[in-house]
Amino acid sequence: MTELEKLRGECLGCRRCGLCETRTNVVFGVGPEDAKVMFIGEGPGENEDLQGEPFVGRAGKLLDDMLELIDLDRGKVYIANMVKCRPPRNRDPLPTEQEACAPWLKRQLEIINPGLIVCLGRIAAMRFIRSDFKISREHGVWFEKDGRRVMALYHPAALLRAPRTRPETFEDLKRIQKAAREL
Repeated sequence: MTELEKLRGECLGCRRCGLCETRTNVVFGVGPEDAKVMFIGEGPGENEDLQGEPFVGRAGKLLDDMLELIDLDRGKVYIANMVKCRPPRNRDPLPTEQEACAPWLKRQLEIINPGLIVCLGRIAAMRFIRSDFKISREHGVWFEKDGRRVMALYHPAALLRAPRTRPETFEDLKRIQKAAREL
């Protein structure tokens, strides 16, 4: 059993916050333990909660399409969320919930040790890049954090609601592709 599998087993029994009361499944994360690129969303939605895997609904299909555009796929990247249980009605995770889940994600980052982190959406970017991060102005910009390059993209669900941002996101994806090839 790998270190990541052990961590996953521990996480499945987590009761650190109230989200455990309403979850169907813990959504730990998927991908290879040696992934060089890690995508981090804010939290699981309804489909993710039901299936126990991140980004499996409409937004997940779009994320898969986005990865394919830049010669990546779920077999090459690790995909996780800041919180491992679905917030009710898909609301943003509360700061206390983010803090309760932070040790799980911290250990995932330590084990996987990706060279690139891509935050999917504003909430993840505010956690990993800067608390006052503005996704509309700063998406696609690389930041240096703890020896890693970190960038934020519009969340795939936001792209479904606002397709006008897709051309900008395509440019951001090309930046990720270039950086991933450099690793």
